[in-house]
Amino acid sequence: MNGKAKLEILFVCHGNICRSPTAEAVMRARLEEAGLSARARVDSAGTHDYHVGEAPDPRACRAAQARGYDMSRLRARQVEASDFERFDLVLAADRNNLAFLQRRCPAAYRHKLALILDTLPPPGLEVPDPYYGGASGFDRVLDMIEAACDGWIVRLFGGE
Repeated sequence: MNGKAKLEILFVCHGNICRSPTAEAVMRARLEEAGLSARARVDSAGTHDYHVGEAPDPRACRAAQARGYDMSRLRARQVEASDFERFDLVLAADRNNLAFLQRRCPAAYRHKLALILDTLPPPGLEVPDPYYGGASGFDRVLDMIEAACDGWIVRLFGGE
């Protein structure tokens, strides 16, 4: 682990209104279910400031709520320079988000960057933008994020 009281995980997508807040809500719930909520803290942010202060997209909220995840209190924010030092793991939704983070992340912290779906085969998968997935786009994204979060819990905490 990191020597701190909690492992800190940041999920990042473009605007922080669909993929990354969904991942934040799923990971928070999965950690609680696994009895690990005291061991980790999660947050989410966007690479751009288009939606700062806004609630997640209503379609993302509906899809999450249908599976028991609460996103009602989440509000979009933009990635800050201090996030690279503060968080132990910074997980990007897609390669564009990852490239953005890599350009802004100090070299000393680049080892913390990865893709959200890096726990799923094949390597390099991206969380698709749900807006292009039709009516089922948000559910498909949720399926992928649930599997990835379960994989991150196993990778980070093993059989604890």
